[in-house]
Amino acid sequence: MANAKKLQERVALPRTAWIFADFLILFLLVALLSRRAASLREEHGPISTSTSTTWLPALALACEAWFTFVWLLNMNGKWSPVRFDTYPENLPDEQELPAVDMFVTTADPALEPPVITANTVLSLLAVDYPDAGGKLACYVSDDGCSPVTCYALREAAEFAAIWVPFCRKHGVAVRAPFMYFSSAPEVAKGHEFLERYSFMKSEYEKLVTRIENADERSILRDGEFAEFIDAERRNHPTIVKVLWDNSKSKTGEGFPHLVYVSREKSPEHYHNFKAGAMNVLTRVSGVMTNSPIMLNVDCDMFANNPQVVLHAMCLLLGFADETQSGFVQAPQKFYGGLKDDPFGNQMEVIYKKVGGGVAGIQGLFYGGTGCFHRRKVIYGVPPPDVVVKHEITGSPSYKELQTKFGSSKELIESSRDIISGDVLLARATESISSRVEVAKQVGACSYEAGTCWGQEVRLLLLAIAVFSFVGFATVNTWSISCSLSESSSFSYFLQIGWVYGSMTEDILTGQRIHATGWNSALLDTTPPAFLGCAPTGGPASLTQFKRWATGLLEILISRNSPILGAIFRRLQLRQCLAYLIIHVWPVRAPFELCYALLGPFCLLTNHSFLPKVSDEGFRIPLALFLAYNVYNLMEYKECGLSARAWWNNHRMQRITSASAWLLAFLTVLLKTVGLSETVFEVTRKESSSTTDGGGASTDEADPGLFTFDSSPVFVPATALSILNVVAIAVGAWRALAGTATGVRGGPGMGEFVCCGWMVLCLWPFVRGLVSRGRYGIPWSVRVKAGLIVSVFVHLCTRN
Repeated sequence: MANAKKLQERVALPRTAWIFADFLILFLLVALLSRRAASLREEHGPISTSTSTTWLPALALACEAWFTFVWLLNMNGKWSPVRFDTYPENLPDEQELPAVDMFVTTADPALEPPVITANTVLSLLAVDYPDAGGKLACYVSDDGCSPVTCYALREAAEFAAIWVPFCRKHGVAVRAPFMYFSSAPEVAKGHEFLERYSFMKSEYEKLVTRIENADERSILRDGEFAEFIDAERRNHPTIVKVLWDNSKSKTGEGFPHLVYVSREKSPEHYHNFKAGAMNVLTRVSGVMTNSPIMLNVDCDMFANNPQVVLHAMCLLLGFADETQSGFVQAPQKFYGGLKDDPFGNQMEVIYKKVGGGVAGIQGLFYGGTGCFHRRKVIYGVPPPDVVVKHEITGSPSYKELQTKFGSSKELIESSRDIISGDVLLARATESISSRVEVAKQVGACSYEAGTCWGQEVRLLLLAIAVFSFVGFATVNTWSISCSLSESSSFSYFLQIGWVYGSMTEDILTGQRIHATGWNSALLDTTPPAFLGCAPTGGPASLTQFKRWATGLLEILISRNSPILGAIFRRLQLRQCLAYLIIHVWPVRAPFELCYALLGPFCLLTNHSFLPKVSDEGFRIPLALFLAYNVYNLMEYKECGLSARAWWNNHRMQRITSASAWLLAFLTVLLKTVGLSETVFEVTRKESSSTTDGGGASTDEADPGLFTFDSSPVFVPATALSILNVVAIAVGAWRALAGTATGVRGGPGMGEFVCCGWMVLCLWPFVRGLVSRGRYGIPWSVRVKAGLIVSVFVHLCTRN
């Protein structure tokens, strides 16, 4: 590079005190396990006369061993945090900066209002980048095939003609119009600016009005949208419309190309949700602009930092070895979030603590949005050290490229250019409008047949994989080894594109990249690079958690499991363990549910699983309970959050485990045995306006209150709430009546505390049992939960 100045710096963050706290809690967990194991040996000893339920302490031991394992995973993930400082002022001349294709995905105009998508697109069109009109292009994938969405984008393109110059002239800091106009103008900039500000705000309000009042039938009467006539959401040909072609603009008008894409849908073809849409965008952009760098964002994740692309370039170009930045991921942050995160979905502490720690291993996970990819990495090109080690030279043959990428001659040629490794390839000089028909060809739902796009995940029985590792089931061991060895062969194509077969295609695709040998870099800028809309309300939050957990478990028990990636491929052991932090979310559900049931069981049956207050062993669980909660509280305080935010997130973790994670675990279990299929559920995004600051809807008395519907996801947590209340009542009555006096092994203070703590954690459900309307639990859920509780109580007391 012409400029030898430093572009980025990796800074290790000290955490000596936290490491001491990690080991303190680990010591208490081990002490609890040792005490439990010793108690079991005494009960089964030759002189034992205990008639208590022998399986109870064994089950408690199994759960506590699992909790210790999860704690070790978290210790590994948080062990060596880093941050990356970037210096965009040191970037080379514009001729040396690569072009970038920016992808925006939307799937449902009802759940993801077009005005949100339009704001995200406008923020991307206005980012700072040298020769932005010639080096940037924005592609919007609409899986809803909505003429209203396309109309909104066309209107946004017209507004961009005045919005982008306004942003650049006046140095606008936030370039999503709805966010910018939600605050007062900067009076100090003078009268001329205030006049222009008022004009732009008026034009934006007109834009919003046109989009929100758009009628589909009226739009279809416009000949420009004739392709949408008779098009059904799940049955239509590929639609590609160039809404702004910068090559036809005058010099100095430059803002990026804007292309609308709705891939072909057919009832005869499976479409692979967002992963399929991303692969179509990759191919369409490959034949139209073929930029070596690709950015993807969700439709509600606008560019909050106008220099975000420049900061990303510091990480993509700033390492001596490009292996260190196979992709660059920005942490997900949210705007207008509810105070103290009542639904536990803003995940600030997870990103700062676990995300920063994982960034110090092999790199942050791919989060599905706010990520810059090298196109050649998405195409399966291995890291440079692998190319050198295995003496891979030259480019693949045309026939091999055709087999891997499909039959499009234009896509084959563009992929050859990318694979050649020249990151500074000049963009095509011809108009992108002339490539529309080619783009439609590669967007067909049958295009991927017989190619390497996606390579769907194949589920395995986890037990077979485990036994294989210890030498049993030799036939299965051989098949797994051969399968992974073939997929790990050192060629240009390990897998191409976003990987299919999981609800969390983002995690799976990023894991595949890490397993190839690439690292990723963390892009955490001030102000934040991107801001998105956090789901609000109980149904939306739990739907999102269930979708994530379902996809993560699908990966864990597939041939793309991080465990197998560490054994057979190039995924580092510590990175594998870091991935397991999130992959075991749904597996935690049965263990945490079993442990949560021990307290009610003991109160109902007059048993105990924890030491009495008078026992010396009581100090261990008490110290562990206090140390763990203080540890987590201090994490939130260090991140600048309140004690209430800590409690809300702690509470939501209990609720999520007993509802969304549990249903995800059962869903994948049924899918594995062929009794069910997973269904992709889109999370609702709240529509933004000119004046609300982008926050959630405020038409409710308290938007932080939990809302309910008749979804099955609420049944387990409702049942657990009822059960704990009943157990406390029965236990208290027995204690007051004196029926437990003198009975060895009866419940003590520990069991009452466990049930009381669960009631506090599940308080939104307890309140929902006595509330009405949206804040009340529907009777269908109450009846199902009541039946489950009745069965449990009957099984507990039948003897």
